[in-house]
Amino acid sequence: MEQVRLIGEDGKQLGILSIKEALEKAREVELDLVEVSPEADPPVCRIIDFGKILYEKKRRAKDAKKKQKHIEVKEIKIRPNINQHDLLIKVKRAKDFLAQGNKVKFTLVFRGREMMYVEQSQLLMDKVIETLTDCAVVESNYSLVGKAMSMILSSKT
Repeated sequence: MEQVRLIGEDGKQLGILSIKEALEKAREVELDLVEVSPEADPPVCRIIDFGKILYEKKRRAKDAKKKQKHIEVKEIKIRPNINQHDLLIKVKRAKDFLAQGNKVKFTLVFRGREMMYVEQSQLLMDKVIETLTDCAVVESNYSLVGKAMSMILSSKT
């Protein structure tokens, strides 16, 4: 019969016993017999309340999940021929998003013949970056994909 090293519920070693004797001791105190170290020679088993261990493990996982910060990517769409004041309002909104800890994706959408003015749109994106340098860092610089130019900004802190 296989032998195991048994540790009691209070942490004291109870010696090397057969598995049957270890199970009987666990039943006497109405607790579970859990194998702690199967690689040891002989394997180590412990008398504990397994339900309590599972509960504590779930509780720790739940607490860790609570402490995680969820970062969202907020998208702000602009056009190549946007008015100066409208751009300032969009930038102010982006600052609010960045202050909340979110990332901001600026998307500049082209329609029809506006694709001829890509250079001017790059200047517009540079202006957005320049305006937000005090509170944002460029995570991915602007790139043209299809009929849209986009960049992602994240908070400095």
